[in-house]
Amino acid sequence: MATEVEAIPKNPWLQAGGLAFLALYAVAILVALSWLVSNVRRIPAANRAVVARMGKLDRVQDAGLLLAWPRPFEEVLLLPSSETVIEHDVATPSLPAQPAGAVDEERFEESDVTTETGSMTDALASIGNRLTGDAGVVQMDIKLFYTVVDPYEYLLQQLHLPAALDRLVSRSVVTVCASRDLDAILVARPELLGAEASISEQRERLRGDLMDNINRYLMQLHGSGAGMGIQVARVDVTTRVHPETVEAFNSVLTTSQEALQEVANARTEAARTLQEATEAADRAIQVAQAQASERVSKAQADTSDVLRLSQALKDRTDAGLLTRIYRERMAAILSKTQSVTMVNPKDDSRLIIRGAGQ
Repeated sequence: MATEVEAIPKNPWLQAGGLAFLALYAVAILVALSWLVSNVRRIPAANRAVVARMGKLDRVQDAGLLLAWPRPFEEVLLLPSSETVIEHDVATPSLPAQPAGAVDEERFEESDVTTETGSMTDALASIGNRLTGDAGVVQMDIKLFYTVVDPYEYLLQQLHLPAALDRLVSRSVVTVCASRDLDAILVARPELLGAEASISEQRERLRGDLMDNINRYLMQLHGSGAGMGIQVARVDVTTRVHPETVEAFNSVLTTSQEALQEVANARTEAARTLQEATEAADRAIQVAQAQASERVSKAQADTSDVLRLSQALKDRTDAGLLTRIYRERMAAILSKTQSVTMVNPKDDSRLIIRGAGQ
């Protein structure tokens, strides 16, 4: 006779533990799969990926699907693509913020910050100013636009890039400003605008020269093994004169305009005086020429008898001409006198001839 064995009912806690184990096993499998594909991703068009294998830079992946081993075997770092332009505002040098009445003794002496009257000294006022080649002072706000050309160098220098760019720009600005005068950087004197084409061309080339200077320093750093992996594509420069010097420039401009006006008035007066002098000279020349012609005619008329007598005596054509002229002239002379006493040099006799007055 077969004996029937009754089934022993399972413990509910064991059943719950088995189900929990299966759930944890499934979760572990999902986590493992998720970990295996954690570095399988899509790289956006504006980025590119640098893959570091065991901490060493291995390869660069452009936009598209990236297949990489999960961490810690490979690490994916996203960087801007070579076509992405990054903007950087150059920080203007300034003093650190200090509480009222407090001064950083490690960096500044008390006399370097304020004077006895409490006003700002030249050391503080000169911060952020640039000295030009003609000893002028100009302030500049600079904005850089650069692209990443070497992902490895950019990744290594990324944390130090802003400070390094500020230093390079500051050095380049000093070099560029020292090679130009104030008018070649901004229009400080509008009265000279367009007077010299070379100054306008230098003003237009300011941004290009600044960009070339910065890129040259970047190439020098790359050649020395300390490159930053970027290249400047554009530089925007906003120049202005220090506010305290605007009034002085306005005063100089006003004085220059007044001087130009005075010069114009003097030239007008000189032209008028020259015109009047020319007219007076022409009039004097015409009067002199007329008087000279009249005097010549009168002299010719007065000397006609003498010339006729001289010619007659020379040619011996009229022997009695001298006698006739003497009688005519003597009669006219004697008619104007009261009396004439004539003495013969050969004897003592005298002849008294009464004139027309008696």
